[in-house]
Amino acid sequence: MQDNKIFDAKGNEIKVTQDDFKLCQSDVKIHDVKFETRPTTFFKDALKRFRKNKSSVVATFIIGFLIIMAIFVPIFSPYDIKTTSVEESLLPPKLFEAGTGWWDGTKSYTHIPYDVATEAPSGFKGDSVIKYTNSVEEYINVTNASAHGGYYIIQNNKGLNMTGSADDNLIYFQPYVLFDFNTNQNYSVKINFMSEDNVYSSKLGEYRIILTYKDIYDNEQIVILKDWSKDYGEVAINITEAIKSQANLMGNTLNDARFRIQLKPISGQTTYFGFESLVFETDATGTAQEAFENYSITDANYSVALGRLTDGSFPVGYWQSTGDKRIYQAAITYVDFVYDVYKATLGDLDRQVGKTRMDTYILNGWCEYDYTVGPSSFKVLDSEKCPVLEVYSQQSVNVGGNTSYTLDCKVTNYKYLGYSSMPKYIFGSTNEGYDMFTYAFNGLRTSLILAIVSSAICMIFGVCWGSISGYFGGNVDLIMERFCEIISGVPWIVVMTLTILLLGNNIITFGLALCLTGWIGVAGRTRTQFYRFKGREYVLASRTLGASNKRLIFRHILPNSLGTIVTSSILMIPSVIFSEATLSYLNLGLQGVDSFGLVLSKNQQYLATSPMLVVFPAIIVSLLMISFNLFGNGLRDALNPSLKGSE
Repeated sequence: MQDNKIFDAKGNEIKVTQDDFKLCQSDVKIHDVKFETRPTTFFKDALKRFRKNKSSVVATFIIGFLIIMAIFVPIFSPYDIKTTSVEESLLPPKLFEAGTGWWDGTKSYTHIPYDVATEAPSGFKGDSVIKYTNSVEEYINVTNASAHGGYYIIQNNKGLNMTGSADDNLIYFQPYVLFDFNTNQNYSVKINFMSEDNVYSSKLGEYRIILTYKDIYDNEQIVILKDWSKDYGEVAINITEAIKSQANLMGNTLNDARFRIQLKPISGQTTYFGFESLVFETDATGTAQEAFENYSITDANYSVALGRLTDGSFPVGYWQSTGDKRIYQAAITYVDFVYDVYKATLGDLDRQVGKTRMDTYILNGWCEYDYTVGPSSFKVLDSEKCPVLEVYSQQSVNVGGNTSYTLDCKVTNYKYLGYSSMPKYIFGSTNEGYDMFTYAFNGLRTSLILAIVSSAICMIFGVCWGSISGYFGGNVDLIMERFCEIISGVPWIVVMTLTILLLGNNIITFGLALCLTGWIGVAGRTRTQFYRFKGREYVLASRTLGASNKRLIFRHILPNSLGTIVTSSILMIPSVIFSEATLSYLNLGLQGVDSFGLVLSKNQQYLATSPMLVVFPAIIVSLLMISFNLFGNGLRDALNPSLKGSE
């Protein structure tokens, strides 16, 4: 181009005229184009990104569900967690009816002795056994309350070292209680002696059966019923005939009679005799019959198992000897079975009912009862509501002119305890008798309130402290950081302990102790983020355009740092719950308030016997920890301004 002339590549001049120009958009209107996407804000965009993180959304629903359960379960639960109930202690989890085989409130027991006297496993109620799965019969040589039968052995423990005359060393076996013997009536005894030799390293010895009595001069007389013998097997003696044959019999009544079996000692050797049963029979009636026949022994093990009463006397049927008393070859049956714990504990059972409670049932119209008539006047009017099924007996005590009554009754225990139907504790009951499901969520509510409030305070204070320290830097940062290091140098457990000791152990003091040092971590992370972003170009540009410190902090730096800060702060909530649980194990937990930590602390000792008392709260804590972690990660990504507009 020379002198306003235009040339082509070959040097030829190009002449341009007005006709060569044309207005291309003469028929088109030029205007702003409408946005193809909807306008949004920072938080709307953050919410959109958060919803795309499926794991975070699920975690949010879990957290929300647990919070709702913590609020409403203690309110609407039909089970009381304020009053302890020892009768409902440590019940197993129950959701379905007993006998379904799973989650039905039953327990399986193995190798439990079966008591033939009660027709039930020893220590259990027979009508609460769902089914027996196995049984094994064994024979034992030791006394066991659940064993039966066997041989009652009287062993001579003087034979090895005889002193004095032979009579002084006789071992005898006799009833403890004396009785009067009338020869006008028939008395007999049948003994099934043991014939097995060399038991307990002893030999069968000679025995003699006698009857002693006091004559009219109060002298002891002896009637030999069977003289010294080794006749083992079945021995039957007509005592009346044997006595009448004695020449020294004086009168028909023998006072203070005793039946004895004597064992002759042998020097240098231990001897014994044993019998399977010893049965007395008489045609006497009344007290004479009772005093005689009640000393029969049909179960050797049971007789040996009886001991002295608290008043020093012996129970009816108990025998004593001056030798060793043992049991040999008693039978015992061990059973495996499934037991309905709820029926055994809360079903029909015998208990005493006081007059005040009985009067309440009468006023409610559930039953009728006349104290002047007694048990025969009892009548059930409303079987659906009345706990009392039957009245056995009535006792009365006069106190200050007023008569107090106590009734021995058969009751439906869950109605007696105030329930309209059999309770079902889906996660079992605690040692105090609380429903574990209700108790756990009640504790969770307390812990969540404490954790959320203390975490919010720590976050607000920590963000303010870290923002000032990180933004201004220099001497301000130096002084503030040294202060944080001094506080953080004191162990947290020491701060917590001193605060509780000085201000008392309550939820406010506990929250204060958590906040005293809990903000330091948030402040440190905030300071780090401010050092990271305060030198960025957009911050410098804003400062150049005259933005104030406040605007730079809250409009430019803090929003970019919020993701990391929020994530760490969210994780403080389960951390506070863990901290509270740790203190509960050290007996520094909350007092007067059932927190989640106390729930775990109280139940950890039952992990082996009632695992759901620990497993269920542990699952809740695990869900909280995982959910808050995922929720925090989702917030971190959602609140990251660098991802704004990204899919």
